[in-house]
Amino acid sequence: MKFKEAKNKFVQTWGALGSQWGINKTMAQIHALLMVSNEAVSMEDIMDELQISRGNASMNLRALMDWGIVYKEYKAGERREFFTAEKDLDELASKIARERSKREIKPALKILKEVSTIEVTESSAEEKHFVDQTSKLYDFVLKADNMLDKMTEFNENWLGRLVLKIMK
Repeated sequence: MKFKEAKNKFVQTWGALGSQWGINKTMAQIHALLMVSNEAVSMEDIMDELQISRGNASMNLRALMDWGIVYKEYKAGERREFFTAEKDLDELASKIARERSKREIKPALKILKEVSTIEVTESSAEEKHFVDQTSKLYDFVLKADNMLDKMTEFNENWLGRLVLKIMK
């Protein structure tokens, strides 16, 4: 397999995986393209490589920058905008975990807390079961979120990074 073919296969596969992870295919493809590029890539080159419109590229690049995993780079003498992706995989995983927690887990926790603390009006078995199950689910998701927070905090402090480097 030649380089171009391998690169295209990786970008297409990463795009398909992105759909399964809950992000759109184009956003994942742009991220994949930038992640494996050895230098910053212009929006025009992204559009050309992925055969997408300027609006589509712009919207998805903005979303990736909001996640903190893609950065805008400026090149002296260039009017075009260039983009690069986070290359440190540990940092990438931490940023994605923080964003997913903020966007998905924290809102779910809020709802679970709300529904698990309802006032049981009729002491029915159904109401008690509902409160019991949603309370258990809230506790489980809270523990998982706290563990995720600890892992990202661990990766962010110097001692945690040192331990991870030694483990590699």
